[in-house]
Amino acid sequence: MDRLIQQALMQVMTPIFDPQFSPNSFGFRPRKRAHDAVKQAQSYIQEGNHWVVDMDLEKFFDRVNHDILMARVARKVSDKRVLKLIRSYLNAGVMVDGTRQETLEGTPQGGPLSPLLANILLDDLDKELTERGLSFVRYADDCNIFVRSKRAGERVMASVIRFVEGKLRLKVNRDKSVVDRPWNRKFLGFSFLTNKGATIRIAPKKLEQLKERVREITSRTRGISMESRMKELNRYLMGWMGYFRLASAKTHCERLDEWIRRRLRMCLWKQWKLPKSRLRNLRALGVPEWAARMMANARRGCWEMSRNINNALNRSYWSDQGLLSLTTRYLETR
Repeated sequence: MDRLIQQALMQVMTPIFDPQFSPNSFGFRPRKRAHDAVKQAQSYIQEGNHWVVDMDLEKFFDRVNHDILMARVARKVSDKRVLKLIRSYLNAGVMVDGTRQETLEGTPQGGPLSPLLANILLDDLDKELTERGLSFVRYADDCNIFVRSKRAGERVMASVIRFVEGKLRLKVNRDKSVVDRPWNRKFLGFSFLTNKGATIRIAPKKLEQLKERVREITSRTRGISMESRMKELNRYLMGWMGYFRLASAKTHCERLDEWIRRRLRMCLWKQWKLPKSRLRNLRALGVPEWAARMMANARRGCWEMSRNINNALNRSYWSDQGLLSLTTRYLETR
């Protein structure tokens, strides 16, 4: 019921507030998405803005000042019943270890209404940056401002911090907020190459997160069937590729596909366990008798053997088993 009412409020309030929001705000808005924000950032870099002010708002959703937020909502919502209802949501409190704690600041995270309230508050920041003629992209509380020199970036950083902390009563994380080259930073999981076209790439940290998740799914100690393992893997990989298809990543996809197949070969070799089981399965795969006996009786670890049985359990084998390819998915979306 709580979420239903928040959703109803959001659906009524969005047409009132959204048309007045900045075109450079992309987070949680109709017909806008993260890919649009990344493309806008790319266009600014292509125009010669080779420095970025990467602004990080510390615990934004926990620090929103209720009075300042409600004053901005009241600019366009005159119905006192609606204002009272929104204020009630802000003051509803949270449960911590079974005990209710008051919320003197912050918005209800995870609720349908919270993203709209965040955009209403940060719209003042958007208008301030627009009035200054700055090139910026904002996705919720993630804001990047693009400038032509490091000195200009440092000047913008100092003035924006004064505005955010003075007028909006928010806190800027000075340890994470920096002036740097765009290709040294990540924005919504993406980064850029140093070439003239500022080619969009996947941020290195996101590639590491993918590999860590794949390691969890393909862990040898997980006692699940290969079919269940591949279903879980396919769901994760296709969702990941669906988001990162914007980046130039063909080489990454090819290397990841090879690595993932090797991880699965390792799991399968572990499942076969005994030499006689390994010998039987290798024969079924058409491996020559001499080679099958040599591999079945090998005393090397599963990871090492996953390379030696590459020809027997090749790309075609895994495709027949239902494993989806990142490379194929990537090429289909280009």
